[in-house]
Amino acid sequence: MTAAERACAEELIEFIDAAPSPYHAAQNPNPAWERITNDTIERIRPGKTFYLPLFRTGAVVVSVGENPRGLLRMACAHTDFPCLRIKPNPVMCDAGYGRLNVETYGGLIRNTWLDRPLSIAGAVTLRGADAFHPELRLVDFRRPLAVIPNLAIHMNRKVNEGVELKPQKDLLPLLFQSDGAGDAADDGKKLHALLAEHLSVRAEDILSYDLNVYPAERGCFVGSGEEFLSAPRLDNLSSVKACFDAIAQAPAEGVSVAALFDNEEVGSRTKQGAGSLALSMMLERIYLALGFSRDEYLRTALGGVCISADVAHALHPNAPEKADPTNRPLLNRGVVLKVAASQSYACDPEAFAAVQDICMREDIPHQVFTNHSDAPGGATLGSILSTLLPMKTMDVGVPILGMHSARETMGMRDQYALTRLLTAFFPHERTVYGERVIMEHITTGREAVTCARW
Repeated sequence: MTAAERACAEELIEFIDAAPSPYHAAQNPNPAWERITNDTIERIRPGKTFYLPLFRTGAVVVSVGENPRGLLRMACAHTDFPCLRIKPNPVMCDAGYGRLNVETYGGLIRNTWLDRPLSIAGAVTLRGADAFHPELRLVDFRRPLAVIPNLAIHMNRKVNEGVELKPQKDLLPLLFQSDGAGDAADDGKKLHALLAEHLSVRAEDILSYDLNVYPAERGCFVGSGEEFLSAPRLDNLSSVKACFDAIAQAPAEGVSVAALFDNEEVGSRTKQGAGSLALSMMLERIYLALGFSRDEYLRTALGGVCISADVAHALHPNAPEKADPTNRPLLNRGVVLKVAASQSYACDPEAFAAVQDICMREDIPHQVFTNHSDAPGGATLGSILSTLLPMKTMDVGVPILGMHSARETMGMRDQYALTRLLTAFFPHERTVYGERVIMEHITTGREAVTCARW
């Protein structure tokens, strides 16, 4: 491994640790970007980079060249991940045990959530000046609060033969134990009391929340040579981080966009998902603010190029028969170009050729993934987005093992390859992501970290 590869992987661990919910993942990591909203898009001008929140769990970063009349280039990823979401009125008490009523979000591997220290993060809305303007506050307890205990093998002798876990019964996190002396109503308000104390507000001012349970364990390197990276939420915060890094420099020409969407794991068809008109509406207003006519915008959009970044399946060492016979991505062998005849991954020959040509010109390691023909895989946001913003689109990502587990595994070197690809894709003055120059500090929410680039 090189120093740049390790630095990029260490940054990813820091970013994931600071992003335990989509709200945290979508936060602006670069203070140099000018923050605007839908109401202030008219402030966009050439030569600067702008950060626009997309309903708080997504974001659109727009970097405008001094000459904006060039190719529109977009890189997209999603901020959400399979997890357990906390329901309203969540406290369930029985025999003095206080559990949280949760539901599954996305296709998580259920048994990987058992016996892990869990924390809580997300957003809380407080009473505001009027009913239509509540105050939204981000929450991350950053300490173990709960656990989902396994059932002992003595009480479930067939556990090693495979046991179905029912979310409403078997995946309820244990949050507290009541001493039996207090009022049962107080136990029912335990979560609100925790939130109020954490935010230093009155419990009665909490109107609603959007909270998820997350593994409280930090990412780390594993392997005899530390060649692997184990962490939660690699799907798809690895791509979110690469998009943020790649668009950090203002482009030489044209308009570059990093679009981060929510709700990919449940189909993308929400106002903040890739199936929304939000991005196309934003882009049209941006181009009009830059002096384009609507016809010029539509022509530019149709001629644009998009890279949809999401993780890919690596060849599993214990189940190689699940992989395609000739397209078998390996950890630490570079970024993956994803192809599917069903178009569950966005791809056409021109888009594939463009991305592969960038990799070859910049000496970026890359490989190809296709599904085993007898085992159709999943999908991602690229094909959905390209129906609403029709342009050449290619799906790529880092290969991982254990996709949708509470903790996933990737190659330590591959984040660097993905970041180099997306950086080269955008039209910077110097496009090679290398080892000679240390980039500006990026604040992740916990501390400043650095990553090497040309």
